[in-house]
Amino acid sequence: MAVVLTIAGLDPSGGAGIVADIKTIAALGCFPAAALTSITFQNTTGVFGAEHQTAATLRSQVQPIVQDLSVAAAKTGMLPTAEIVAEVARLFAEENLPAPVVDPVVVATSGDVLIDDDAFQILKTKLFPLARVVTPNIPEAEKLTGFSIENESDMRRAAEAIQALGARAVLVKGGHRSLNGVALDLLLNDGTFTEFRSEYLDVGEVHGSGCTLSAAIAACLGKGMTLEESVNTAKKYVTDAIRTSPRIGHGAKPLNPQITQIL
Repeated sequence: MAVVLTIAGLDPSGGAGIVADIKTIAALGCFPAAALTSITFQNTTGVFGAEHQTAATLRSQVQPIVQDLSVAAAKTGMLPTAEIVAEVARLFAEENLPAPVVDPVVVATSGDVLIDDDAFQILKTKLFPLARVVTPNIPEAEKLTGFSIENESDMRRAAEAIQALGARAVLVKGGHRSLNGVALDLLLNDGTFTEFRSEYLDVGEVHGSGCTLSAAIAACLGKGMTLEESVNTAKKYVTDAIRTSPRIGHGAKPLNPQITQIL
């Protein structure tokens, strides 16, 4: 069974972050291993605070994992401080870990900022060049590029600009914004664009979709799929998980991880 490592923050309510990653990795038939970057205080309605881990604490979590388990794939999520981002980059380089799926988590669904400015700069300069793929949604891609994204042409330009920062591949996710009734994700890999289109689902506000998608891509890579196959399978998984998202709590709906028809 392929081991997939997630390095991300904790959402105690279970809808996003490392809990969503673990559920997704397991649902896709892989064995999840996890290291916490931050303990957030949140539920479906918002984020109320956080206690960030130190670089030493993060290293102390990751090293026993890699010394004992053969990690087939990895992903990163919430990396809130410059200290944490730099340590993650060092760990991937020193431990010869697989090139990660980097989800550049910037802002929660509730609008709460999850990374400081120094960390954001180091994310671009230190971690993007190590990534197998970077997976920004449109607001994250706009922050990374400095321009507005209104259509597919803008998405392509953003993917090229982010790849120029050193990422091997970029997946610009447009699923939260309908383009003529379609949810479009655009992958730039090895100089080639691949479009992934699905029905735009208006099920109300959901949270954890970015975490779930990046974890699903990592799980598929761990099982030996190509990047294009991994994104395609992950997008189908997330679409069905959104379609069947349960109403739990008073805010954004979490995704339903118990999807088996595409496995």
